Amino acid sequence: MNLTDTHCHLDYNKFDPDRAEVIRRATDSGLVRILVPGLHHRSSKEAVLLAETNSGVYAAVGFHPTDLQEFSEETFQEVKELARHPKVVAIGEIGMDYYWVKEPERRAFQREALRRQLQFAKEVGKPVIIHMREENDAWLGEASVDLLGILEEWQTALQGPLAEKPGVLHSFNGNLETAQKALELGFYIGVTGPVTYKNAEEKRGIIRQIPLDKILIETDAPFLAPVPFRGKRNEPAFVHHIADKIAEIHSKSPAEIAGITTANAARLFAWGD
Repeated sequence: MNLTDTHCHLDYNKFDPDRAEVIRRATDSGLVRILVPGLHHRSSKEAVLLAETNSGVYAAVGFHPTDLQEFSEETFQEVKELARHPKVVAIGEIGMDYYWVKEPERRAFQREALRRQLQFAKEVGKPVIIHMREENDAWLGEASVDLLGILEEWQTALQGPLAEKPGVLHSFNGNLETAQKALELGFYIGVTGPVTYKNAEEKRGIIRQIPLDKILIETDAPFLAPVPFRGKRNEPAFVHHIADKIAEIHSKSPAEIAGITTANAARLFAWGD
């Protein structure tokens, strides 16, 4: 059974003591690809180094909306140079975060930085990994509205394969209407460990209505560990628990879900082809 973890922060210091063993466990559990997203220029570089030294690991580069204190013309240029690496398959993790960022001027800067990074993704022809978090972790709010408006403006100006496969809404936590709008724009929906939580029936109801050919599986490790590891350090080997839950939701076998989501990831990210 071949699985893919399309969002794992392997560069985090929580993996410093046993990173090689974490990757080995992932491989032993059936993972064929792991995608490590960057949060700023330094972690983007670390993601690329991990990709260079591990055959099944790939990287994305970009500035997370809560790490924009790192964003400057100089550091953005560093990320642009990293993006040319053959194992960089996406621009991200980029997007909107109104949970941690409250000030109007900082939110405005998030929108500006997002637009600039989207434009760069267009220039290099690589899909984007989108972060979206609402104030108070609401299912719908200003972040969703602002984000969808920017993404629609960007996507409608695209041409070729990127217009059809522009990216993924990572660890999706919006409502069904937001998901449907994202799907209309061609985006995939990333599913993480919370779909396994006991109190997540509403989330499972949304995932039930997402077409299987538009779902990606993500751990977001070391965060958001699925049941039965909730509250512990997450790692890519746990991805099969998310696959099992999606299989249950969609009345499929885990092997079918593994095959479908791995094919989805290959279609979006191309893995250097």
